[in-house]
Amino acid sequence: MQVTRGARVETQGIEMADKSSEVIIETKDLTIRFGGHVAVDHVNFKIAPYTLKSIIGPNGAGKTTFFNMLTGQYKPSEGRIFLAGNDITDLGPAQRTKLGMGRSFQLTNIFPLLSVLENVRVAIQSREGFGLNFWRSYLHFSETEDEAYSILQEVLLDDKWKATSSALTHGEKRKLEIAILLALKPQILFLDEPTAGMGQEEVPAILEILQKIKDAKDRTTLLVEHKMDMIMSLSDTIMVLQEGKLIADGVPDEIYRSEAVQEAYLGGGTTRE
Repeated sequence: MQVTRGARVETQGIEMADKSSEVIIETKDLTIRFGGHVAVDHVNFKIAPYTLKSIIGPNGAGKTTFFNMLTGQYKPSEGRIFLAGNDITDLGPAQRTKLGMGRSFQLTNIFPLLSVLENVRVAIQSREGFGLNFWRSYLHFSETEDEAYSILQEVLLDDKWKATSSALTHGEKRKLEIAILLALKPQILFLDEPTAGMGQEEVPAILEILQKIKDAKDRTTLLVEHKMDMIMSLSDTIMVLQEGKLIADGVPDEIYRSEAVQEAYLGGGTTRE
């Protein structure tokens, strides 16, 4: 791929020339159609490196569909996607993962029969490329055990390291999914509704984890979330979709005061994405 804008993309991750680079991901006229329905309509999007940007909008606005195009699950009908100045539109999900893009989903994605520690350890093994052995005792993987435990501390699960992951609460499973994602060391995190299905009492822990990730300033984060108080407190910038179109993009205070955004939430679509 042609290298531009002072950044270098390698097969195992993104290496930005410096933190002053203005854009890490950009889309130009990104569009996708399903039959006659335009789900995302000519969206021009940018995110600065080492920031947290949230994507919001009423149900059916195209948020998850937009995410799916950025991470390679869907191929756009029109438009281009650029990573550190390089056109990645035609790359699949696995290739984008190798470039440092890590994606979580609305539904938890863990190994239910493995322990909490083993789930994270397997992710580290995958990252390092030295093979997976699901049934071998964690005691034989001392080179990854400490790292896995440290990541569990980051996501407030270190006290559950021995537990079988299927025994975790829904909120704890979401934490574990974030831990698995962090173990892969993506430079860009794509988090799709990390609090989906959680009880209200479990949300503050996820907020604390995401705040720690943001404060570290060593990766870029894109977040889809419906909890507006959480969005407003975490986000550096927020983009708003309505019926597949980008209607606002700015800092939280601008979005909060936007008449277009208020109208979208008061009179927006009601269909599910």
